[in-house]
Amino acid sequence: MAMMGPPPVTAEDDDFKTSRKMTSGCSHLLKGKKIAVFGVANKWSIAWGITQSLAQAGAQICLTYLDERTEEKVRELAKTLQHHPLVLPCDVTQDDQVEAVFNKIKHEFGRLDGLIHAIAFAKKEELEGSFVKTSRDGFRVALDVSAYSLISLARGAAPLMEGTEGSIVTLSYLGGWRVIPNYNVMGVAKAALEASVRYLAAELGEKKIRVNCISAGPINTLAARGISGFSTLVKHAADKAPLRRNIEAAEVGDTALYLCSPLARGVTGEILYVDAGYHIIGM
Repeated sequence: MAMMGPPPVTAEDDDFKTSRKMTSGCSHLLKGKKIAVFGVANKWSIAWGITQSLAQAGAQICLTYLDERTEEKVRELAKTLQHHPLVLPCDVTQDDQVEAVFNKIKHEFGRLDGLIHAIAFAKKEELEGSFVKTSRDGFRVALDVSAYSLISLARGAAPLMEGTEGSIVTLSYLGGWRVIPNYNVMGVAKAALEASVRYLAAELGEKKIRVNCISAGPINTLAARGISGFSTLVKHAADKAPLRRNIEAAEVGDTALYLCSPLARGVTGEILYVDAGYHIIGM
């Protein structure tokens, strides 16, 4: 259940190295912080770009995987991180697995300083054609996995974040606010996700837990390729965005680093756009 909407339009090696240098100057910003990342599926995942930024800033990471098919990929990626991460199974549609993963995190880490929610899913047939033909089951699945899972994970994480001034960060896309061709039910799910961010931020603020959302521009991940016409969307975004380019997963990662760090200690309930400015354009 990888992030569905934004994929990296793959960066050239030199550009990738340059973007990673930005975090090297913040190598101690998250030193000693313990952060769980939900949603890494492969090396192209936005969640993996976020993981790299957090790890390079000194965070101790917990990664989760959905099933046996993704476990091997996640464990191989985990081996590349400097600090050996905790790797645990978790299907967010199963309450017992969500409870188990936080029990294990509590046992191994003792506390949690941050949580990254980079999980979304819709059936492929729901991401093409007519929105009015959205099936009841397709709607239920998209909202359950893509929006309710944030609430479920926040509920599990909150007791481990008390006293830590914790940070919860999720991922959205412009399709939750504006109509994007073929994004369909995922747009509705993202709208629900963004509303959930505000309600969670309001409720968890008294516990000094911040909740924010990054609305990323289109990135060429495997998950996003499941959206019909995605390549056209990527080209259009690059042509129209003020910066005249698409973004990279590393840029989303560095934004998540900011939101998890003390630099963003006064920021909560926000939808922060990382899309080369595309969202401000009217035509």
